[in-house]
Amino acid sequence: MHSNPVGRRSSPTRRAVLGTIAGVAAAGAVGGYAWDHLGHGSDDSASTASDGASTRPTGPHTFERLSDPDRTVVRAADGGTLATFTDGARTAVLTGPTRSFSEPRTTEAKVSTDAWVRVLPHEWQRGMEKSASFKAWFRKALGDTSPDVFAVAFEYSSAGAPDKHNAAGVRVAGTAHFGPRNDQVKNPLDFAYYDEKSDFYDYLGIDWDFPDGTRVQPENDRYGCVDCSGFQRLVWGYRMGIPLHNTNTKGTGLPRRAYAIAAYGPGHVVIPHTGTRQATDLDALQPGDLVFFAIIKDRPDFIDHVGMYMGLDEEGRHRFYSSRSAANGPTMGDLSGHALLDGTDFYARGFRAARRL
Repeated sequence: MHSNPVGRRSSPTRRAVLGTIAGVAAAGAVGGYAWDHLGHGSDDSASTASDGASTRPTGPHTFERLSDPDRTVVRAADGGTLATFTDGARTAVLTGPTRSFSEPRTTEAKVSTDAWVRVLPHEWQRGMEKSASFKAWFRKALGDTSPDVFAVAFEYSSAGAPDKHNAAGVRVAGTAHFGPRNDQVKNPLDFAYYDEKSDFYDYLGIDWDFPDGTRVQPENDRYGCVDCSGFQRLVWGYRMGIPLHNTNTKGTGLPRRAYAIAAYGPGHVVIPHTGTRQATDLDALQPGDLVFFAIIKDRPDFIDHVGMYMGLDEEGRHRFYSSRSAANGPTMGDLSGHALLDGTDFYARGFRAARRL
């Protein structure tokens, strides 16, 4: 599938990269991860911390069906929520040790959450809890503290994340940037100060073959960069194993642009895109949902930005994580607009839709 990394590492063989990517896909399919824990920076960088203790028992539990959206909720003996599985989606949210995510470079906000976002082997359907394969997966997942989707996403924080290379020599994690400098824009807080159009394979610096036979090559000056949708494809696709395609039309898996993911992406629409109105049904969201924004001044109905919903920060505000130009990469911060869904700030006014992969 892939070859020729861009940058300062030696080139892996095609066979070596194929073997590595196959391992990544398999890991994502079972909700596991292909790489060990990474360290999390200094006080000046993005960080996450865990209290190390599970907040829910792993003993007897029951399954409850709820609607709007149709989903199966797993209850502990004390009635607390152990996990939520949404029909038609692969995203699973499990209760685990509380962690705190912060990014002092760009915000004073902190998100403390006991939600661990995992990826199921298949889209959830009613009754799947009765299968032997699910029972084995769930038994392991309840006690799993290996990196989940949130932890993987923060392995690319623009505020600082250590490099991690796979056996083929490809840098698979580490500080990501939004894109190369756009010399036509002078204001560093302008949304176009760094150029968009960087996809996951640009960050990795490797060629990529898509299932439709399309072959793409990274651009040298985009090495280590991902724009907003490229970042989601890097995390959910390359790292977590959800299929990817290279168009903005219907297809299996994640398309390229934010508007196409909103319209044609896999999973379940949580908040439909209804035009120019600000989306306000925030109670429908759960951690890990993709949230979509119209941020072009003259096109208030056109989705041109995507982020990942994290939940409530310590001020009770609905915060998201996305790759943005002002921060020059993935951020939960507040440069050129607060990373919030509620209220009247720039991104809140532009919030239009949400999808659960």
